[in-house]
Amino acid sequence: MTTAAPARFPSGPELQELHTRINTWFAGIARDLPWRGPACSAWGVLVSEIMLQQTPVVRVLPVWHEWLKRWPTPAGLAGEPAGEAVRAWGRLGYPRRALRLHAAAVAIVQDHGGKVPDTYAELLALPGVGSYTAAAVAAFAYGRRETVVDTNIRRVHARLVSGVALPSPALTAAEMRLAARLLPDHDGTSVRWNAAVMELGALVCTARAPRCGDCPVRDSCAWRAAGEPPPSYVPKGQAWHGTDRQVRGAVMAVLRLADVPVPAEMFQREPADLGFAPGGIGVPLAALHRLNSAPEQLDRALAGLLADGLAEVHDGGYRLPA
Repeated sequence: MTTAAPARFPSGPELQELHTRINTWFAGIARDLPWRGPACSAWGVLVSEIMLQQTPVVRVLPVWHEWLKRWPTPAGLAGEPAGEAVRAWGRLGYPRRALRLHAAAVAIVQDHGGKVPDTYAELLALPGVGSYTAAAVAAFAYGRRETVVDTNIRRVHARLVSGVALPSPALTAAEMRLAARLLPDHDGTSVRWNAAVMELGALVCTARAPRCGDCPVRDSCAWRAAGEPPPSYVPKGQAWHGTDRQVRGAVMAVLRLADVPVPAEMFQREPADLGFAPGGIGVPLAALHRLNSAPEQLDRALAGLLADGLAEVHDGGYRLPA
């Protein structure tokens, strides 16, 4: 098991040099992402942070734009049924995040007058907002000095300071302490540092093929100095094909296009047998049928969606939550 405890923490001047070099690199290479712009609202930042969890930027961008066009404020989303949030979520995956965003919007309207709160504690109290998201919104939307730690940041810290190829499989208290010690004292510099280290991990210090030649601090990297030892474990990707998750996603695709509740038997029969012409709801129904799922797997998927609040039974059929 790897640990994130630093073998030798950088001295004061060394740490300042790391701050300067990484922040300078970021200033010249940072991607032009809309949620980083000065015109982006705190709501836009919150939406981006929740959408970006376990989802690549390239997939998030079009959905984020459509979301903010439709719901530019929390009040706009809070005024619609939760099912509309799930429908607009599209194929981003992990659609419970849409329910969390809707619940957060409702809380923002009810408890904060429609304004996204600006402190870590208040953000953390919002439904579905965890410690990472609270810190990220406080930092990136409001310029607060907060310790932001995502997967990319953890990996940079592990290599740069701790000398290991990958951080621990799960976030540890030692990693949080390390991140806090590395954080610059000045508010503005700390915000840039959080964003810069995150970008370094996303673009250069990647998990499988790090581009060390492009790293602005490669000569200070403890992992390189140690001879680039291999990781002590192999990260496992999540299976998809044939899983309950795949069936759940296929069922959700049907519900997103349905204008009326969908009877259970429709999930089990071919669209042509049900009298559907090509197009419309028949397309996701056909995709679901091609999975050739066992009846018990489809039953588990439907039961799971009900339990998670992503679907509800109405008039004898299934629909998105009202």
